[in-house]
Amino acid sequence: MNTIATIIGDARSIGIGGHVRPDGDAVGSCMGLYLYLKTWYPDRDVQVYLESPGEIFSYISRFDEIRTAPLADKVYDLFITLDVSSRDRLGVAGPCYDKALRTACIDHHISNPLFADINVVEGEASSACEVLYTLLEPEKVTREIAIPLYTGIVHDTGVFMYTSTSPRTMRIAAALMETGFNFNRIIDESFYQKTYVQNQIIGRVLTESILLMNEKVIVGTLRYKDFDFYGITPGDLDGVVSQLRQTAGTEVAVFAYEISPMYYKVSLRCNGDVDAARAAVFFGGGGHKKAAGFEMPGTFHDVINNLTAQLEIQFNELGL
Repeated sequence: MNTIATIIGDARSIGIGGHVRPDGDAVGSCMGLYLYLKTWYPDRDVQVYLESPGEIFSYISRFDEIRTAPLADKVYDLFITLDVSSRDRLGVAGPCYDKALRTACIDHHISNPLFADINVVEGEASSACEVLYTLLEPEKVTREIAIPLYTGIVHDTGVFMYTSTSPRTMRIAAALMETGFNFNRIIDESFYQKTYVQNQIIGRVLTESILLMNEKVIVGTLRYKDFDFYGITPGDLDGVVSQLRQTAGTEVAVFAYEISPMYYKVSLRCNGDVDAARAAVFFGGGGHKKAAGFEMPGTFHDVINNLTAQLEIQFNELGL
């Protein structure tokens, strides 16, 4: 059975990395492991890589030690990815991962192709943080380590609301809370609070959203030119698709935003039995049954027409 101790083995240098545009689970799992290794394996050379992590997570200890660019010519004995569903989703640490002598992947995406040498992937788990916790020695999870792990679980469960939340998820969250941190502040400040720009974006997307497929699908979009107009960063888009998902009577929420001219990032959230991951994988993406995403070139209408054709197949199968 894999544990962090067995995965690390005799590795003297260890790299840690999360996916592009890191969310709460990517930041939380990477920093949780980083702090665990720094605390209990002080003789190892450990670095953590994340692509421009949001300042809303700066309450996590040693946040300022995150590297946002790979070390030139660094060859790690071991590189561990967390919350990374496929190799092409690994962010700035890609070159370090490719040169590492051994690799490991800790993840919870059902679409994960098991791309590392060692793979600990639990598709039913709520988050990468939940999977990571099961690999740690519970008595060694200090308050400092618990904070990022709790952060990741909160973000990927929608504060314990999504169907991926299990009794095990709640037991782990309770164990983390017992270390004594201010859990309600983490939930409020990192999950619920929005900047003025974020509220503007959500308002615009909702106002201009459209209903398709007998009002079972709601679609919101942002154009590339909007990013300059509002001064948008990728972190400002967190929560938009979740807000769309709350529209009564819809089965699927779609948020398609243009990350470069004629190239869209598409996020999917499902309320019922439609499989978001199935649709995303068809277009080269991945994720979970209830939450998934992919990228696609073309116009907005090209993207939506292609996506709705795949959703229609599932709707027909489900009798929707």
